[in-house]
Amino acid sequence: MGQSLPIRFEEVHKRFRRGDQEITVLEGIDFEVQPGEFVALMGPSGSGKSSLLNLVAGLDKPSAGRVTVGNDEPAAMGDNALCAWRGRNVGYIFQRYHLLAVLNAAQNVEVPLLLTKLGGAERAARVKTALDLVGLPDRANHFPKQLSGGQEQRVAIARAIVTDPVVILADEPTGDLDTNSATEILDLMVLLNQQLNKTILMVTHDPKAAKRATRTLHLEKGFIYEE
Repeated sequence: MGQSLPIRFEEVHKRFRRGDQEITVLEGIDFEVQPGEFVALMGPSGSGKSSLLNLVAGLDKPSAGRVTVGNDEPAAMGDNALCAWRGRNVGYIFQRYHLLAVLNAAQNVEVPLLLTKLGGAERAARVKTALDLVGLPDRANHFPKQLSGGQEQRVAIARAIVTDPVVILADEPTGDLDTNSATEILDLMVLLNQQLNKTILMVTHDPKAAKRATRTLHLEKGFIYEE
């Protein structure tokens, strides 16, 4: 099981240019997610919640300030080092699953492992463990079109955890699901946090989802505050 690490934002600013206009999304964000903590991040659309997740994953860089995961600063890494670091440390769960339609569930889960030096037998064992963990051992050979929305999200979660990352980033993971499926996904995320000690930062619009986290932060007009 991977070591759990903190996430730190130190006076982080994020600005975008749109034509002649400069838009500030994050303005001096300063907070820490403790190792093994499950934090929900709420805020209106366009408030910068997804941008904040992307900074943690190194998919984007801050305009000013530092984002660190443990002792690592994704924005300071070169492309190859960043790709390798992300593959080891970050599992990303999206609202719309992003499964590959031409691959079955097991093959979708295996995709992140293809970037590692693991042999085929070890990859297969890890895929099986991940699918067992999300409750889909009998769906390994099913394609996305043969799965329900909740099952697709479970496969996406299995893909996110198959590398045993220290941090899980979830962007509206229940946004496209019915109430029952959403509850099952949230139960699974609590399990990942409590039993596997994963540090989780989850963006959500749903107060019921936020209540499953150990702490809730709000992002609005570039600033962050705690509930």
